[in-house]
Amino acid sequence: LAELLSAREHISHTMQESLDDATDPWGIKVERVEVKDVRLPLQLQRAMAAEAEASREARAKVIAAEGEQKASRALKDAADIIMESPAALQLRYLQTLNSISAEKNSTIIFPLPIELMKAFSK
Repeated sequence: LAELLSAREHISHTMQESLDDATDPWGIKVERVEVKDVRLPLQLQRAMAAEAEASREARAKVIAAEGEQKASRALKDAADIIMESPAALQLRYLQTLNSISAEKNSTIIFPLPIELMKAFSK
């Protein structure tokens, strides 16, 4: 169908040549042939709609996967930067606590490193 719709002029030209071959012996000249309207059976329309929807879904999945890939690269880069400096990790931790406190939550849980707790147990 896409080929039919995109090549209407070529199909019209081919049809005109065929008609000219058939009508020339009778002295009749066909001036113009055009493909103006194409009617499709309802079942074919449904099949084409299902195919188009599947194609859109496939493209959406590809776009989502590319987005996830970019996000994971950004997270890895951020982790590499933070890994270079322990102070950067501490600053990020404090930023997170600041964000939590801005949301007016009544309970904030402070995770403590296990190594710190071992020092108090001795």
